[in-house]
Amino acid sequence: MLNVPSQSFPGPSSQQRVASGGRSKVPLKQGRSLMDWIRLTKSGKDLTGLKGRLIEVTEEELKKHNKKDDCWICIRGFVYNVSPYMEYHPGGEDELMRAAGSDGTDLFDQVHRWVNYESMLKECLVGRMAMKPALPKDYHEEKKVLNGMLPQSQVTDTLAKEGPSSPSYDWFQTDSLVTIVIYTKQKDINLDSVIVDHRDDSFRAETVIKDYSYLVHVALSHEIQEDFSGLFYRKCQLVSKEDMTHDTKLFCLMLPPSTHLQVPVGQHVYLKLPITGTEIVKPYTPVSDSLFSEFKEPVLPNNIYIYFLIKIYPAGFFTPELDQLQIGDYVSVSNPEGNFIISQLQELEDLFLLAAGTGFTPMVKVLNYALTNIPSLRKVKLMFFNKTEDDIIWRSQLEKLAFKDKRFEVEFVLSAPTSEWSGKQGYISPALLSEFLRRSSDTSKVLICLCGPTPFTEQGMKMLHDLNFSKDEIHSFTA
Repeated sequence: MLNVPSQSFPGPSSQQRVASGGRSKVPLKQGRSLMDWIRLTKSGKDLTGLKGRLIEVTEEELKKHNKKDDCWICIRGFVYNVSPYMEYHPGGEDELMRAAGSDGTDLFDQVHRWVNYESMLKECLVGRMAMKPALPKDYHEEKKVLNGMLPQSQVTDTLAKEGPSSPSYDWFQTDSLVTIVIYTKQKDINLDSVIVDHRDDSFRAETVIKDYSYLVHVALSHEIQEDFSGLFYRKCQLVSKEDMTHDTKLFCLMLPPSTHLQVPVGQHVYLKLPITGTEIVKPYTPVSDSLFSEFKEPVLPNNIYIYFLIKIYPAGFFTPELDQLQIGDYVSVSNPEGNFIISQLQELEDLFLLAAGTGFTPMVKVLNYALTNIPSLRKVKLMFFNKTEDDIIWRSQLEKLAFKDKRFEVEFVLSAPTSEWSGKQGYISPALLSEFLRRSSDTSKVLICLCGPTPFTEQGMKMLHDLNFSKDEIHSFTA
């Protein structure tokens, strides 16, 4: 296994690093869009410089290719010539150069683990690394696999040496049923801590304990070959889509019959679609089907459906394709990801939500959970920024919720209102925030959640720090 460079990625001075923890894109030259890159990969042009040959690459050979016009990078044992891709990379050339001539797996995982690089860079494949990484001894055990993995923020090829001990499991079989029991030795394991998929001849169960993810993968008739380091996807069927505003729709996807997946509060998943022969992936936060649905808690939550509020951009690349899907078509949905910790809401007294546009989506479940499950809560306030009244998602539901629950208040702020608008107008500003963010008492426990376009989030984070809120009192949703 190659040594991974120790520097952070993106670098401290990079355009890709922002205060909110998100990632800024670098402006691309004309003719260097994603669609332009896909056209180039399908043009038949030799993008590897090897005239179609695949070679075995030694560590010494890889190190030689460390310049912009001759840049090879290794990701999970495969080597790519990324020089042709330099001008098409949204993060800029400097970000790719940080992994030039080396194994960039860890660096890649830190920034865009969700990107389907195999599809994007398949015409740039040089070959395999000569030295394959050693697998743990218990990686294969005849027809079953038990694999304890490092925290998702530090995915490597070795087992975790610290943290909770790996769960053990056992199974019992009758003529018609196989029961698998996982012994976590942990209290208070919730349904959203377990993801289960039964597909074809394999059973896969992932258990999230504290900051660690443990995977049990059992082959029911033959041995399973799979890369455990990437995101796992399952195909979900589109069962409905409904207009919410003039450009925002509520999509309802149905999970496969043998899948259990509950997306935790504050986390997102990735949707994957094949577009012009390339698999394109985008992050989205699931919502409830309405602001009121989760107040009626069933004994067993209905986890058959996943809902998404998605804005359709007519000139976009992904959302028009998503909008073209017909009822019954399929979309691939990943496992959940995200760094929101639900314990931040415990003993909370004041919850402030700052959302712009579809940045409202992560607020839906946070809002529902807080009002339903946090007895210490005194006040929840949402400041919702939009361009016009027609852009406000679920306006009537928000107003009804404010009428129903006196702890909840909502303020709408418009940047391009009509002359009839009597509410607040403008953009996020210190003046608006200082008036809005008033604690119920001087010592109340406060959390401020922030989500919207990158400039909104960056400006909001700076203003909140200037207003002397600590980093423990602020959470920005980014993906």
